[in-house]
Formats: sequence, C-alpha cells, structure tokens
Amino acid sequence: MGKLFALLSAFIWAVAVILFKKSGEKVPPFSLNLFRVVISAILLVITLAVMDEPLWGRAPLRDYIILFLSGIIAIAISDTLFHRSLNIVGAGISAIVDCLYSPMVVILAFLFIGERFSFLQIFGMVFVLSGIIVAGSHEPPEGVDPRRLTIGILIGVLAMITLAVGIVIAKPVLDRSPVLWATTVRQIGCLVVMIPSALLSPRRWEILRTFKPSRAWKFSLPGSILGSYLALIFWITGMKYTLAGTAAILNQSSTIFILIFATLFLHERFTTKKLLASALSFSGIIMVTLG
Repeated sequence: MGKLFALLSAFIWAVAVILFKKSGEKVPPFSLNLFRVVISAILLVITLAVMDEPLWGRAPLRDYIILFLSGIIAIAISDTLFHRSLNIVGAGISAIVDCLYSPMVVILAFLFIGERFSFLQIFGMVFVLSGIIVAGSHEPPEGVDPRRLTIGILIGVLAMITLAVGIVIAKPVLDRSPVLWATTVRQIGCLVVMIPSALLSPRRWEILRTFKPSRAWKFSLPGSILGSYLALIFWITGMKYTLAGTAAILNQSSTIFILIFATLFLHERFTTKKLLASALSFSGIIMVTLG
C-alpha cells in the first residue's frame, strides 16, 4: 500500500501544479503562496485535532524555532519563488527544474550535517544538471523571450536550493518527531512571517483580495487542498509504509505526470528536448535515491 500512496502523492501533486499554473495567470506568486499556506495550515491543524495530537508543548522550544525557520525558508521563500518560476517557464520545464531538489538535499546534508554520498549519487547529480541544461536550451513558451526563460529557470533553481536548505536544517528535528506534527508547525511558522509581510506591504489590499471568493478560486482552492494538504498526507503515508528510497522515486514520478498534464491541459508542447531533459533528470533522481 505504501507504494500506491507514494504514487498517488505524485499524481495529485502533478494535478495541483497544473491548477497553480492556471491560478498564476490571475494571482501573484506571493498571494497564491499565502493563500495555499493558510488553507493547508487550517486543514493540518484540524487533522491533528481529529487525531487528538497536541500541537503545542510536545517538544522543546528549540525544536519549534528550528521548524519555524525551516518553514520560512522552505515555504515562504521557496514556494513563492516556485510560483514565480512556474508562471514564467511553464509546468513542463518547471517539473524538470524541480528534479534538482534531491541532489541539493544530498549536497547540503554532506556540507552541514555530515552525511556522505556515493559515486552513484555524484553520477546522478550530473544527470540531473544535464537535464536542467537541456531544459534551459528549450525554445521558450509563447510570449517569453530566451533571456526571460533563463531567468525563470534560475528562479526555479533558487527555489530548489532554498527548499533543500529548509529541509536540511529541520532534518534533526524531523528524525525524532511525528512528520504530520512537524509539517503543521512549519506551516504555522511560515505564516508568522508571511501574514505580517502581507499586512505591511503597500500592495496589502491586492494580496488580501486573494481570500475573497472569486473566479480564481476555481483553480487556487482545489490546487491548495490537493497540493499542500492531500498530496502531503499521501506522501507521509507512503514514506511510512514502504522504503524511503522507493517512496522517493515514486514521488519523483510527478515529473512525468506534470509533463503529460501540461501537454493535455495547458497545451504546452511535448518536445524531444523536454523528453530528453526529463529522462536525464529522472534517471539522475533514481541514481541519487538508490545511492
């Protein structure tokens, strides 16, 4: 069952990415990120309450501070960059750039918490980087010039770096804590920064309008529920009931699903370069995970 849940997580996340791309046509990146974090935080807190799991007082203050910091870096900053990149490069290329996440975690874990990586993982990282380079040479989406495509890809790379940083600094706490609880704390910690930032912004009314029911909710609300809550629940369940390496590979199959859905629903062209880039990146992910 664990493998099925891991695969379902990838499938649901791919659907959410398509919805986020459609939302991004009307909702700015920060506003969309704040909206999805508020929705997912509410749902996660309700889930903890239903499971009779305490939110506060179950860990030292230091663990809460680390998880808050992780949420600020990996959610407030990284996900806003992700939405910005997605708006520029499209779902297909964004899915390929996202493959950089696993190699970045391996590298940062080596640098900061003393984990070691193997020759196979190094080889896998080269494959992932090669895939991103191929994606970068792709013909830009309609209305996007090559320079803007490069900027969009670089923003996506920065999103994966900050995501990896956020995960690595939280890893010692995650290793000794229930994942659902830790994830909820990270979401709340992220809001501690995002909500004041929104209220102090000169564009605060534009940001707050995102929470007023509108046509944009047609995509942003289901995208938030699917991507930031349901996919996460299935990801946790998959990790729990199968080998972590197996679950990680199945999770990364979202790259394939996104490329297919982007072609079917966003009318993005599925080109030979995209096929080559995704094949290189996906192969690299398998090597990094197995290594």
